[in-house]
Amino acid sequence: MQPIRTFNVSPALPEALEPLRKLAYNLHWDWNVETKDLFRRLDRKLWESTRHNPVLTLGMISQARLEEVAEDDGFLAQMERASRQLDDYLKERTWYRKHRGNSEEKECYAYFCAEYGLVDCLPIYSGGLGVLAGDHLKSASDLGLPLVAVGLLYQEGYCAQYLNADGWQQERYPINDFYNMPLHLERNADGSEVRVAVEYPGRTVYARVWRVQVGTVSLYLLDTNIEPNNPYDQDITDRLYGGDLDMRIHQEMMLGIGGIRALKALGYKVNVYHLNEGHSAFLILERIRRYMEEEGLSFAEAKQLAQSTQLFTTHTPVSAGFDLFPPDKAMYYVGHYANIFGLSREEFLGLGREDTGNLASPFSMAALAIKTSSFINGVSRLHGDVSRKMFHGLWSDLPLDEVPITSITNGVHARSVVAKANQELYDRYLGPNWSSRKAEDPLWDRVASIPDEELWRNHQACRSQMVMSVRERLQYHLRDRGATSAEIDRAHEVLDPSILTIGFARRFATYKRANLFMRDLDRIKKIIQGNKERKVQFVISGKAHPKDMPGKDLIRDIIHTIREAGLENSVVFVPNYDIHIARLMVSGCDIWLNTPRRPREASGTSGMKGSMNGLMNVSILDGWWDEADYVRTGWPIGHGEEYDNPEYEDEIEANALYELMEKEIVPLFYNRDNEGLPRGWIAKMKDAIRLNCPTFNTARMLRDYAMRGYFPASERYKAMTSENYQPVKALAQWKQHLFEQWYNIKIEDIDIAAAKDLMVNQTVAVKSRINLAGLTADDLQIELYQGSVNADGQIVNGVPVVMDYQGTDEHNISIYTADICYGASGLQGLSLRVFPKHKHLSSLYEPGLVLWAS
Repeated sequence: MQPIRTFNVSPALPEALEPLRKLAYNLHWDWNVETKDLFRRLDRKLWESTRHNPVLTLGMISQARLEEVAEDDGFLAQMERASRQLDDYLKERTWYRKHRGNSEEKECYAYFCAEYGLVDCLPIYSGGLGVLAGDHLKSASDLGLPLVAVGLLYQEGYCAQYLNADGWQQERYPINDFYNMPLHLERNADGSEVRVAVEYPGRTVYARVWRVQVGTVSLYLLDTNIEPNNPYDQDITDRLYGGDLDMRIHQEMMLGIGGIRALKALGYKVNVYHLNEGHSAFLILERIRRYMEEEGLSFAEAKQLAQSTQLFTTHTPVSAGFDLFPPDKAMYYVGHYANIFGLSREEFLGLGREDTGNLASPFSMAALAIKTSSFINGVSRLHGDVSRKMFHGLWSDLPLDEVPITSITNGVHARSVVAKANQELYDRYLGPNWSSRKAEDPLWDRVASIPDEELWRNHQACRSQMVMSVRERLQYHLRDRGATSAEIDRAHEVLDPSILTIGFARRFATYKRANLFMRDLDRIKKIIQGNKERKVQFVISGKAHPKDMPGKDLIRDIIHTIREAGLENSVVFVPNYDIHIARLMVSGCDIWLNTPRRPREASGTSGMKGSMNGLMNVSILDGWWDEADYVRTGWPIGHGEEYDNPEYEDEIEANALYELMEKEIVPLFYNRDNEGLPRGWIAKMKDAIRLNCPTFNTARMLRDYAMRGYFPASERYKAMTSENYQPVKALAQWKQHLFEQWYNIKIEDIDIAAAKDLMVNQTVAVKSRINLAGLTADDLQIELYQGSVNADGQIVNGVPVVMDYQGTDEHNISIYTADICYGASGLQGLSLRVFPKHKHLSSLYEPGLVLWAS
């Protein structure tokens, strides 16, 4: 039955409790212990059953209970403290203000992502990408960055997982009730909804805009489930990563194009854009259109301005992970931009092609983002290497190590993932600002002063809490599945809160090898069952993508192996992995296990969360762990080898894991002193906290993005938009002239004043005559490139030396000189290269041109 009218009904709070409404609608409560405890105190069972949703808790709690706490002096005092803490937080002098407080122009950085994992009660995320994006916003707020974020609001979010009796993953999609979530529907001054319109083939699709307040950061989410959209278009924001290729391009158009239009409708003037993965890359098309139509720029000028002020972060370690659209499909949906830009079909498709010479090459969202960004990064040092290899074709004339893709290693938001008891412990011994302090701060030396017995007591409490919660979730899912009462009762007996507990939780993709520890079942059974004093148990959780049948097979195989080996009490699979279970596991386990095939793990962040709570990581040297102090804060599996034979790889690394468990991990955990404390283990816990907490923290990560990406891009925006856009117009004109003249440049000769045999550190004078054609010395940078020569005759680990311009000879040929020397013996090589140079380029590599001596 359709209603003739709808109403948004809010809870009737007593006047004394009105501050609860403000607290409920700012997600600052998620990382403020006082506020979270306040809502839990209202009604603990309701708080748990609503997935820790303060808005729904206030809506469902009885009026009698509200009236009761309105007269409770203790509750009111706590509410006043929480309210004051939020007010102080929103007004405090931040890191950004200290570094950019004197900026004459207001800055705004827009962050786009397809998913955000912020809190348990807002399930619009699937995994690590979304949780990283959520942590990005939280730390941006902590640091005071002028950041605004954009995404999609999914009516059904991502799948909820349950297992049938055979252990096969099945999915359901609970409907998200936006009006009972910490969301604000954005409205115009006249009370009407803020809406944006995006043109699709043959029709216009509309979206309304919801806001999530994340501290000082506003996250705007687009929702197409409204009239007058047709049913198909209403489903554009139905499910995260749902549907076929056509639905994917529909979603990405709404995210990128609709997102840009939403920010304009809301009055934002953005000068830096950050694409977190390629899903939002269509925004570049809309940015160029707007600069052309609203600022009167040409296509080349608009593209230049957009590129100079855009960052792109890739999280994907394999080419197959990027969205690729057939050329005809790309033209069908966004080809109208080619007409606006004045480009031919192939010129337009070339914006998103890795191989522009191949007319059958698909349109890649990653290539579009890379080609139109001035700062590109992977999410760990190793992933930066992988990304440079994947996209070397875009800069085929550059040495691999100079491909302009850098890395900023991911982090996690400490206050969101460190258990409450541990936060209070760190506050007491390290001071209240530990969560944002840099690694070199002497504060971290005070970790050693935390009493062993207090840290261990906290950890044991966290393990007990996790075991209790795992049992409750198992019983809930068994009841939901219709299991027998005996099965449900047995679930109350799983796990032992006092023994060594190993956690493994992540997306169930086959390359992550969740079952590696079960490869030799007899051996792992001996480790698990050990003896009465030295037992081991495993807690496993994670979802396979609904269409990933091998991932689902992996889950079922693990369930079958557990049953057949009689390990139901010692190896437990927890269904429906989410933020809540993750936080329990990264504080309640003792070991965090990670077994991907190197180098397939771009970064990984769950192990970082464990470290902040004092867990040991036991992992393949991949992602972030390859950068960590893995000797003092855990154990590496192997030495960073990469294998061509997966079977051999599994055998070697499973055996390495068993060796570690038998000879090092289990003995160290159970080596207790006369007070019952594992002093050696606790020492490693402290090292994990001291070394990893400040390093793998989103406070550090955001400072890196700000200093290396946001601030320089913002300065470029200010420079190039000054004087009615004259600098960007001049740069675009210069680039056009550069491309016209580039292939006329000729390296006439190179004179090396040295014999073939040299001594280490012997100075060698080099002189070159270069015909610059229609360019000037100010337009170019001439470099010598020197380094060792490998067996293939290639210079490796080369070092550039900039040559000095000495004027021209009588034939108007430019003369360049430089002195070089070699600091190592052996076969060394030398070459010469020419780069374009301009003060407004983001780097020498931006034009994509380099000329080498032949």
